[in-house]
Amino acid sequence: MENKNMIIIAVAIIAVIAIAGIIFATGMLNGNSNNNQGTTPLKTDFMEGSFVGNVSLVNDSQKFMHSYEDKNHHITYNISTVDNSTALMEIYEIQGVTNPDERSFNGHDWKIYFTQAIPGNNTNNTSNETMNIVICQSQGEKQGYLIYIIFDSKSDVDASGKMFSPAYKQYVEPLLKSISLKESSDVPKINEEFGLTEDEFSQQIDLIHQYKAGNLSALNG
Repeated sequence: MENKNMIIIAVAIIAVIAIAGIIFATGMLNGNSNNNQGTTPLKTDFMEGSFVGNVSLVNDSQKFMHSYEDKNHHITYNISTVDNSTALMEIYEIQGVTNPDERSFNGHDWKIYFTQAIPGNNTNNTSNETMNIVICQSQGEKQGYLIYIIFDSKSDVDASGKMFSPAYKQYVEPLLKSISLKESSDVPKINEEFGLTEDEFSQQIDLIHQYKAGNLSALNG
């Protein structure tokens, strides 16, 4: 496998910290009340619902991933589907995206993760430009669904406090409550998103399982 033992982990780092490419690592891209903000409809081949506030589509180049932006509050929404979203979250967990809260809305079970990142790939950033990110993941029988909600450092929405924050209560939860999920065609395979064969990807996931079980050397060359 040459040096592929570390490919997934390296890609996961990029996926978590990149401001414009938090989906699959392939590069896609204070507590203000939301009363009377209205809603914006969301409709894709695999998901329907509504955003709180005035949200516009900014990237629609792929059927399986879409990016939206609330320019008033500096919030970005990345919506995507993949065959195995659970495996993707296992990769993220190695980077510390752990301990999700679990909720059910409209008959769908969601895992809700809270994490932070810095703009771009500059891990030495000292300007306190920290983004708060909420990742919502739901796995169905045939495909998985992902919503990445990025609160920019310039956002006026308080995203601290996780489930108790205005960000969750006023923006994340209303979105999830509105969502209906649909099976769609041409769902991308997670192994292909990482440029690996199914066997290679399975070996990577096995290494991750070994690492999580306490074999810390599993991810070394």
